[in-house]
Amino acid sequence: MGNCCSDVAGGQSAVGGTISSSAGNAPNEAVDAFLRSRGYNGLFSQIELSLSAAKLRDRDVLSKCAIVDTSQFMVLVSLQSDPMAVLYMKGSDGSLQELGRTEVVLNSLNPKWIRKYTLTYQFEMVQTLVFRVYDVDTQFQNIDVKALKLEEQQFLGEASCTLSEIVTKSNRILTLDLAHEGVSAPAHTRKSGQLMVYAEESVSSKTTAEMILRCSDLESKDLFSKSDPFLVISKITESGILVPICKTEVLKNDHNPKWKQIFLSIQQVGSKDSPLTIECFNFNSNGKHDLLGKVQKSLAELEKLHSVAMGESLFIPASVGQNHHNKVLKSQLFVDKYSENIQHTFLDYLAGGYELNFMVAIDFTASNGNPRLPDSLHYIDPSGRPNAYQRAILEVGGVLQFYDSDRKFPAWGFGARPIDGPVSHCFNLNGSSSYCEVEGIHGIMMAYTSALFNVSLAGPTLFGHVVTNAAQIASASVANNERKYFILLIITDGVITDLQETKDAFVMASDLPLSILIVGVGELILKKWRYICLLCTVSTFPKYFLKRP
Repeated sequence: MGNCCSDVAGGQSAVGGTISSSAGNAPNEAVDAFLRSRGYNGLFSQIELSLSAAKLRDRDVLSKCAIVDTSQFMVLVSLQSDPMAVLYMKGSDGSLQELGRTEVVLNSLNPKWIRKYTLTYQFEMVQTLVFRVYDVDTQFQNIDVKALKLEEQQFLGEASCTLSEIVTKSNRILTLDLAHEGVSAPAHTRKSGQLMVYAEESVSSKTTAEMILRCSDLESKDLFSKSDPFLVISKITESGILVPICKTEVLKNDHNPKWKQIFLSIQQVGSKDSPLTIECFNFNSNGKHDLLGKVQKSLAELEKLHSVAMGESLFIPASVGQNHHNKVLKSQLFVDKYSENIQHTFLDYLAGGYELNFMVAIDFTASNGNPRLPDSLHYIDPSGRPNAYQRAILEVGGVLQFYDSDRKFPAWGFGARPIDGPVSHCFNLNGSSSYCEVEGIHGIMMAYTSALFNVSLAGPTLFGHVVTNAAQIASASVANNERKYFILLIITDGVITDLQETKDAFVMASDLPLSILIVGVGELILKKWRYICLLCTVSTFPKYFLKRP
């Protein structure tokens, strides 16, 4: 083992073999840690995109042709375009980053490209993709596509979408119209065919094996005490090299240890029949751990050991250069538990028909300042620069809107006095007395701006009413057996006044598919606005969303 432990306490902890380690790496550590600590994969996935096109414009009708010799007469044949697709990711500043190019498909207006694009889907980001299709001139077709100068090729059309729009399709296929960018002609005349984008999750296996391992009759390596055993599980590569994938915790002074459960994904080990080496060591703080014995078994063989309730004898391998057989020990390894579970990803739930529904509640209390003055948090800048409330709506709503099929969002205000009325702690932002929904993120922005000129800012800051209203909508959805999960965004500048009432409302909503996201703005919260994510209960998210579709 060598000096693998930088400190005693750290060296005695389990590494790998947990739910968190069997799910891969995640770009968002906070979200990833929360979900994985409860047994669920994060909201990210490796996505493989496949492209095809139909009815491309033929730019080679007059520019390319071939002479076919039939031995009796010559025929002039017009050739079609030789298309290639290029994929870009658009940055927040509008810049384009090229992600890759397909191969060139010869003489086709309906190409099906073979080369794929692989990129990481991230739930919390709006990932805008731009596709451009070019006709590659004949003189360049022997050149690697990566070396082609795009300005020397004929532009056939462009399409754009977000990655969220693709993965939220039930069949994960999105059809886009190709158009010529910047051409001042009617839209129907600028169409240059269609581009079909197909997304497939790059996961070889979603099955995870859960095991509880124990050993019996281990040898003592310590002079005045029992051994401090731990296990190291390694996969064996084709070249015979051991690659460690899991280490259990150290159990002190125990010759019959039983370790905590471990999780190994099939993808992690290669396959269920791939050989694994399980080594048992006696922990030493200097990092020079004593080998107490080892076994070599696949997951399939470990499952069989569990089913027959039998142990496997540990052995000490023969020394290098000696012809002696391995030394078989009386110590044995037992599999007390073996089960397999499918760890569905976030995209699986979307494919199963689940939706995220966005709701928003905005703080209209007087502490925000007079909306007509530039120092107000509600000030509408004539230059079009969004205020803190508008930024929060755009940032959060911009992500969630793609997961709601009808794009109709409940929107409320609280802490204001409508014209000639008492202070309301939950009023419809659109001014209606009968319905609370608005159309799209633009609808929220318009209703918010309109409300600023139709109510008087008041107070205090009470959350209980809007949480109760959101809970009622979620409850009605459950009663109708709808596959919906609701996210309530509360944007506020002040401290909660009705803390106990808010807590009570959270408790009442604890069995509903509802999460609450609070965004604090202004000097009373932080000098810069930030997100405080409150999943109102631990049980809500997995119970109603992260379950098998």
